Amino acid sequence: MNEKTISRPLYVNEIKRFIDDPHIKIITGLRRSGKTECLKMVWAEIAARVSADHIIYINFEDMDFEEITTAKALNAYVKAKIVDKNKYYIFLDEIQLVEDWEKSVNALRLKNTDIYITGSNSKIMSEELATLLGGRTVSFKMNTLSFAEFMEFRKQHRISTKNIDSELEQYINIGGFPLLSVRSYTDNDARKIVRDINSTALLRDVVVRYKIRQPQLLDKLTAFLYDNVGNLVSIRSIVQYLKSQGRGADPETVANYIKYLEDAFIIKTAPRYDIKGKRLLETNDKFYLGDHSLQYAVRNRRPDKVQGVLENIVFLELVRRGYNVYVGKFDDKEIDFVAEEQDGTRKIYIQVCLEFSHQDTYFREFNPLKQIKDNYHKYVVTLDKNWRADEDGVMGIHVKDFLLRDIL
Repeated sequence: MNEKTISRPLYVNEIKRFIDDPHIKIITGLRRSGKTECLKMVWAEIAARVSADHIIYINFEDMDFEEITTAKALNAYVKAKIVDKNKYYIFLDEIQLVEDWEKSVNALRLKNTDIYITGSNSKIMSEELATLLGGRTVSFKMNTLSFAEFMEFRKQHRISTKNIDSELEQYINIGGFPLLSVRSYTDNDARKIVRDINSTALLRDVVVRYKIRQPQLLDKLTAFLYDNVGNLVSIRSIVQYLKSQGRGADPETVANYIKYLEDAFIIKTAPRYDIKGKRLLETNDKFYLGDHSLQYAVRNRRPDKVQGVLENIVFLELVRRGYNVYVGKFDDKEIDFVAEEQDGTRKIYIQVCLEFSHQDTYFREFNPLKQIKDNYHKYVVTLDKNWRADEDGVMGIHVKDFLLRDIL
């Protein structure tokens, strides 16, 4: 617990507000997104005022706890640590590795405890757990580093270039996994690490968890989704692609595999939204990655894929800020993102493009937004360093400025 950690206030401060609250705190997110470090920060806050023997911390990926694989074993281990009536603080890291863990947590919450758990799968909040706990949980979803966090991590570890444009290039190249921001890595070394994260997440959080019988089919599907970030795709088009690769698959299997990838936070779906009709559409969603660097796990960085990477970065920034994010349809035009606040009171419209080298690009990106006649903010986000424009309520903005804005 003495390793150097860097605070991530977006998550830590939110969780700290629930210290000593009777709800079970559940932290979920993509593998290696920082859940364990977040848990350690909350642990440190409590350890500053609570006796160490009243804090119980178990990381189920640690060999020291490899024998705790069932709810019964977990319950026995923790109960042996509870020797008086004072409050005990229980931290259970990667709890999904324990069979029927819900039963043990339900039993432990009835004692004088304050419980925090993490998991790399959204199904950690299962129907069984909801039934057992009856609404006595509060959930927090972690993402990989935002661009602002990325720069702060690198600054704290003295590897920052102190140039925002250079830092943005690094962010695009190596991604937002926290462990890649604590020391300098070459692009190749960073991608080796990301490939390992990707392989581990697919194996442990999808193949093993869901007992996948066709792992080769999953690999082909994953490669297709990674290679089509930012493109509209349908279950039918995926099935046709897989068949062309000699991997026959029915639509139900493909849909299930996509859901498993979503549950493991490896991919995220942006459904289509009819802006005029104010309704969700049922076909041709877009898929984005839990971190844009995952694309490099199956493909080296390529010029023709930078547009998708840029969209992925903007998409995740909106998700981090708590928006529901959709792909907009306005008549026959596509709006890259319609971001809506959770209570539906405010929206943001966003187009993403690499540069404005031609007048045609300007019209293609600005005109659809100019035709939306409401008072919500509208942005064209770009990598073009020489473009700044505000026209008819549409703001042209560089991606670095967009990512670092306090309020969108």
